[in-house]
Amino acid sequence: MESVSSSQLKQTLFLFFAIYLIFSSVQATDVRYCDKKGNYAVKVKRVDISPDPVLSGNPATFNISASTGQQIAGGKVVIAVSFFSVPVHAETRDLCEEMSCPIAPGSFVLSHTQTLPGFAPPSFLQGSYTLKMTMIDENNKQLSCISFSFKIRLVTLVSDN
Repeated sequence: MESVSSSQLKQTLFLFFAIYLIFSSVQATDVRYCDKKGNYAVKVKRVDISPDPVLSGNPATFNISASTGQQIAGGKVVIAVSFFSVPVHAETRDLCEEMSCPIAPGSFVLSHTQTLPGFAPPSFLQGSYTLKMTMIDENNKQLSCISFSFKIRLVTLVSDN
């Protein structure tokens, strides 16, 4: 049986610790349905935000991975952003302008790019900004409603160099 040297053990432990730090800093965006008992036709699997945290005054992309068991011919997406529960932005977009319609049954990604104002206060606390997205079909029937928190970081005008 081979013996492991103290140096090899330290290197192995360091490697495991480094891997732990890398993967523990990767966090999925916590998505919540508006109605926990709701039986939505569109099921949201996850939300990816880029960049994360969002940079004030710059575009941010919210990729919403979802699936549906029915064809969706059209509708609208209602977006509301709040800061500590105070509404700061709201808009309604045509679903077919956000993605190609009709949406076939199965998995799809709704990608929404938004530029939040440059004067948006930075979120020093986890979850201070909340985005609520409601998807409504062409007959005004709610297909899904989710919310999730995100952070905004101020962009400095002075270079660190």
